[in-house]
This record gives sequence, structure tokens and C-alpha cells, in this order.
Amino acid sequence: METIVEEWKELFLGFSPVMQALFATLFTWILTALGASLVFFFKTMKRSVLDGMLGFTGGVMLAASFWSLLAPSIEMAEGQGGIGWFPAATGFLAGALFLFAMDKFLPHLHINFKESEGVETNWHRTTLLVLAITLHNIPEGLAVGVLFGAAAAGIDGASVNAAIALAIGIGIQNFPEGIAVSMPLRRQGVSRLKSFWYGQLSAIVEPVAGVLGAWAVLTFTPILPYALAFAAGAMIYVVIEEVVPETQQDKYTDIATLGFIGGFIVMMILDVSLG
Repeated sequence: METIVEEWKELFLGFSPVMQALFATLFTWILTALGASLVFFFKTMKRSVLDGMLGFTGGVMLAASFWSLLAPSIEMAEGQGGIGWFPAATGFLAGALFLFAMDKFLPHLHINFKESEGVETNWHRTTLLVLAITLHNIPEGLAVGVLFGAAAAGIDGASVNAAIALAIGIGIQNFPEGIAVSMPLRRQGVSRLKSFWYGQLSAIVEPVAGVLGAWAVLTFTPILPYALAFAAGAMIYVVIEEVVPETQQDKYTDIATLGFIGGFIVMMILDVSLG
């Protein structure tokens, strides 16, 4: 894994931080598309497998929120001579409130929820399901972009290795996310091609959020600790409000929990060993 990261690092060093963020988030999008492509081979997937994968996704996001985002936010704030906890707490709350507002106003439908959330709309269930996962992916792309921007700014606590490790972790957990969108659509009778299209489309927001995140922190360097914590707060909101409840809809809660623990360990190892 270290060799892979070093190869990525050599590749990225020749580009601007914004382009680095773009390439990294395109990688995470590609893994979403790979997960969605399974609909070409399977029409359905065992609920136990899906719950385990979703649990894994939650574990990766939780670990990334602390090891890759909150801890560097505190370190950066202290390095700038400020109060370490203030930017972390403020940004974390702002990120959570941002997702809270998006959740209330953006129409969307969770995988196994019968009723849509957000403002009332007559949009098709397929569109609402894709919007749910798209909402989920905004903080992921933002987190990767912000960390690349922080590394380029030379801020203590941030490095290209850490940004690459985060992109790898987000990419790994995006694979089951692609499955989580495409498989339910396929079960509802949507064609394989359309199921794949909507599955991969849900992550296209990540490159956009990644580029915006990198550009913002390079343009407004003092907001770096707040931006990292903002991404963490948004990710934790998604884990608690969306990912965990999705894994509690059936009888495989133990499998989902073990998947969560596994995802947390994988992301922690990636960040600590490579970051």
C-alpha cells in the first residue's frame, strides 16, 4: 500500500492542488461506478451482504472524520496560535447543520424508506433515491479536496500522503454505495443500463465538491481548520442519520456492526500508517 501511495504522490506532485483533488475524487467516483456495474451480473444481493457493506461504509466515514479531518483541524488551529478546539467544534457543528438543512429541503428517498423526505415533490422514486446518495457524497468529496488544499498550503497536520489515504478510504467505501443505489433500482424493474447509470451518477458530485473544497482553502487559508471540521460534521451527520438506520431495517444488525468495525479499522490503518 505504501508503494501505491508513493506512486500516486509522485504523479500528483506535478499538478496543482485543485487538479490533485479532481483526480483523487474522480478515482472515488470510478469505484462507485464499479460497484454500480454489478447490476450487469446480478439482479439482487443478499440483504446480509448489503448490510455488512453499508456498515463498512459507516465505519470508514467515522474513522475518516476523526483521523483525517478533526485531528488535523485541531493541530492546525493550535499551530496558528489559536484555541485548538474552537475551529473543530464550530466547523463540526456547521457541517452537521448544513446537512440537516439539506436533508430537510432537498427531496430524497432512503433505500428502504417508503416515504420521501424533504419538501414535497412528484419526482420519480428513482430520482429521489439517487438524490439521497448524492447528498451523502457531498461531504466525502469536500473532505478530500480540503485535505489536498491543506497539504498544498503547507499547514502542519496535513500532507499529500494523508489526502491520498483519505481518497483511497473514501473510494473503497464508495464501492458498496454504488451497489446500494443500483441493486434496489434493478429489483424495482429498472433496466440494467439505467440502474448502472443512476448508481454511478450519485457520486459525480464528489469531483465537484473536491475541486470547490481545494479551491476554497487555498483562496481563504485561515478557514482550513474550520473547513476540515465542517466536512467531518457533515460526514458524521450522514453516518448517524442515513447509513446506520439503513443497516437496522432487517435482522442482520450484527453483520452490519461487524462491517462498521471493519471499516473503521481499515480507515484508521490507512490514515495512521500512510498519513
